[in-house]
Amino acid sequence: MTLRAAFVCVAALAAVPLLVLPSPSCAQVTPAASQDSVEDAPASVDSTMPPLPIPPVPPRIAEGAGYEACLDMLATDPSGADAMATGMVVGGAAPGSSEGAQHCHALAQVELGNTESGAALLDRLATTSTAPAASRAVVFAQASQAWTMSNKLVQAYASASAALSLSPDDPELLIGQAIAGLALGHDAQAADDLTHALELDPKRADALILRATAYRSLDKLDLAKADITAACALDPENPDGLLERGIIRQRLGDLAGARSDWEHAADLAPDTPTADLAQQNLALLEAGPRQ
Repeated sequence: MTLRAAFVCVAALAAVPLLVLPSPSCAQVTPAASQDSVEDAPASVDSTMPPLPIPPVPPRIAEGAGYEACLDMLATDPSGADAMATGMVVGGAAPGSSEGAQHCHALAQVELGNTESGAALLDRLATTSTAPAASRAVVFAQASQAWTMSNKLVQAYASASAALSLSPDDPELLIGQAIAGLALGHDAQAADDLTHALELDPKRADALILRATAYRSLDKLDLAKADITAACALDPENPDGLLERGIIRQRLGDLAGARSDWEHAADLAPDTPTADLAQQNLALLEAGPRQ
């Protein structure tokens, strides 16, 4: 499971549409749902939030050719990257002890599936590092993603908050904390975080989609509708935006519009959790509410 998939899972918890269970990779951390009606059942996937990339863009936690080479190996050879990190010597320091080596080792652990230990290593590095605040914020944000992959949502939120405390006006970090907050049911705080992010970058369709989800969870359907309309105007072919718009339309009684959005979302993103959930929504729509 990649860090990208982690954000898909967290957003799956955030969206909470009308229907069934989310993808199996997210099921352990999905809140329970009522089966009294299709509107009360869980869950959705919203993959609009991109993770901080691996290898990370500047500002980096360290510098050096060995560090860069180690990061470059992560996606294709995480075992090799881990071996390089643990053997890395910088400036006469003990092997694997430099901040660059620690960072690459922690990310390699995440990529190898040891997400909980990797998250703990990232948190420790971000806490003890002497790098600038913006660089440490990146590492805390990666820790938040890794905690999410371990289904440790409280820790994920704490790491996201630590990242934001170091760089409070970073839209990516605000969106990251909002996603973690939505997963924990902190809908009002998530809406506030997303409002701040949109003040800084008004053209973020992903933030609008997530804020629509937060407002829907707060039963503020007029605000949710306004946000999802703006998001779909910015990015009309975004399958996650269409999935969320369909949910809001269904809540507002526009079943034909909901059906159209879910069919389009499934067509745009075949073989994805978003498509699966759109198809499940369509099936429940055809079945009608339980009697």
